[in-house]
Amino acid sequence: MARILFRFEDKEIPEKWVDNAEAGYSILEITEDHDIHLNHNCGGVCACSTCHIYVNKGMEYLEEISDKEEDFIDRAINPRLESRLGCQCIILEDDAEIEVTIPDQRQIIGHEH
Repeated sequence: MARILFRFEDKEIPEKWVDNAEAGYSILEITEDHDIHLNHNCGGVCACSTCHIYVNKGMEYLEEISDKEEDFIDRAINPRLESRLGCQCIILEDDAEIEVTIPDQRQIIGHEH
C-alpha cells in the first residue's frame, strides 16, 4: 500500500499519515476515505481549483499533469511549481511514498464540505 503524509497550512490541524492508500485512487478520494478535509466544489471532475494541493514529495508516483489541470491550477490561490489538483493526482504504484500540503481551506467559498 502507498503511504501519504498530509500536512496542512492551517497549523491547528495536525499532520496525518495514511498508510493504506491504493494505486488507482486519487489524493482527493484518499482524503475522503480518511476524514481529511479537502475542498472539491465541482465533485472532483477537474472543473474548479478548490482541491488544490502542493505535492512536496513523490510527484513521480502520480499521473502526469494534463493541460486542463494546469489551466485550473492557474486559478487556484497561491499556485506554485508543486501545485496539483487532488482530484487529478491518481496514485500509480502501491509502494509510493508521497508528501502533500493542503492549503488553508478557510480561504475557499464553500469550504464546509
